Amino acid sequence: MTPPPPLSAPPAFSGTRLGWADLPREVRARIAELAGAQVTSETSATSGFSPGYAAILELADGTEVFVKAVSPEQNPDSPELARAEAVVAGALPAGVPAPRLLWSHDDGSWVLLGFESVEGSSPVLPWRREDLDRVLRAITQLADAGTPGPAGLVTLGDSISGVVEGWARLEADGAAVDRAVLGAGPHGEWLLSHLEQLVGWASDAVPAAAGDSLVHGDLRGDNIMLGPGGPDGPVWLIDWPHAATAGARWFDLLGMLPSVVMQGGGDAAEIFAAHPNAAGADPDAVRAVLAGITGYFIEGSVQPAPRGIANLRAFQRAQGVAALGWLRYL
Repeated sequence: MTPPPPLSAPPAFSGTRLGWADLPREVRARIAELAGAQVTSETSATSGFSPGYAAILELADGTEVFVKAVSPEQNPDSPELARAEAVVAGALPAGVPAPRLLWSHDDGSWVLLGFESVEGSSPVLPWRREDLDRVLRAITQLADAGTPGPAGLVTLGDSISGVVEGWARLEADGAAVDRAVLGAGPHGEWLLSHLEQLVGWASDAVPAAAGDSLVHGDLRGDNIMLGPGGPDGPVWLIDWPHAATAGARWFDLLGMLPSVVMQGGGDAAEIFAAHPNAAGADPDAVRAVLAGITGYFIEGSVQPAPRGIANLRAFQRAQGVAALGWLRYL
């Protein structure tokens, strides 16, 4: 088997995003109707894995709206994620740093979401320490505003029960294990010799992740926008389809750190230990959840690419290797 190419930080972008002209005429008309004015220009989003439409639209009345639009033709799972995000957006407590959902529409095929347009940009990569510090403060803000978690959302345990079984699925598929070992770079032999232990650790992830807080569930640099104003400026957490309640305060911090390491942001163990959300965290619980998340990345990385998201597997692989580098020394 040919080894995979050397690790790098792949772009967090599907590469197949639709433009305004690609949307069916009736979809464009419905967006204008929901927005309350004709569309005069668009500025496409340049990050994120959704293969649908995502852009800031300038309207004839001088206002702006950020619009997402997706159908099963782009990816069979994306409409369900958009539907989930609409539910989450309606349940977010005040104080959560997220743009407001202004309207939504679902015709059974196309799902349309219109959010308030906020000023900001994705963090510069490799991470700059001042930007990372802003995001780490926003994660504390999220936990404070989202504790106790809101009603009406899935619990984190239910949300991740299948996600954290990646190592068990790998263990049952020898060919996938071989690919995972090759893809794990310097951690491949450790992975192979500790696979049974990894399965055991991850089996405790669901109860270990339990708490009473709202969690975003998918924090990464491409799901964050830094507003103007320097260190004191706003930070916006975007793309909420995986949000859940009844989670540990430290879950989002832990889940984000493999991508931070992958993108040059520092040492995961040091950042985690110094963060207020991790104060008092049970080390065995942290290891169990990290094992479950790492297995998700590694097992996912050896699967065929989903439709419309060609570089997702490379992104998962790089996150998985970063997570393994943290996990093996816990």
